[in-house]
Amino acid sequence: MSDPRWICEALERHERALVAFAARITGDLESARDVVQDTFVKLCAARREEVEPRLAEWLFTTCRHGAIDVQRRRSRQVLTEAANMDAHRSAASTLAEVETKDEGKRALELLAALPPEQQEVLRLRFQSGLTYREIASVTGQSIGNVGWRIHEGLLALRARLAGDALERTV
Repeated sequence: MSDPRWICEALERHERALVAFAARITGDLESARDVVQDTFVKLCAARREEVEPRLAEWLFTTCRHGAIDVQRRRSRQVLTEAANMDAHRSAASTLAEVETKDEGKRALELLAALPPEQQEVLRLRFQSGLTYREIASVTGQSIGNVGWRIHEGLLALRARLAGDALERTV
C-alpha cells in the first residue's frame, strides 16, 4: 500500500497542471478531471520506490495516455447533433475558463496557433515545469528533439509577439 501522505503531496503539487494538460488533449474539463483521477488511482497502486525518482514524468505520461484514450474513444463514437452541440459548448467553456484565469491570454492565443507538437512541449515546459528529460519521456521524443521543438516554438512566439507590437504602434 502506498503512503497516503506521499500521494497527497503529489496530488497537491501536480493536480492543477495535470488537469490543464489533460483538458488541452480532451477539450473537456470533466473528462480531464476523470483522467487525472484515474492517474492518481494508478499512482496509489504503483510501487513508490519505482515511481518516486521520476514522479512528474510518470504522472504526465500516465495522464497523457489516459487523455489520448479518452479522445480516441470519443472520436469513435457516433454522436447525435444535439450531443455534438453539448460537447462543443463544454469544450468552449473549459477553454474560456482556463484562458480568462491566465494573465497571458494573448500568449495562450499565440501558443494555440503553433503546431500541436510545439504546443505540447512548450506547455509541458512552461506551464507544468517539466525538464527536457521529463518531457522527452512523456512524449516519447529524444531530448534533442524536445529542445529543438521548444526552440522553434519560442522563436515563432517571439515573432508573432513582435508582429502584434508593430500592429499596435501603426
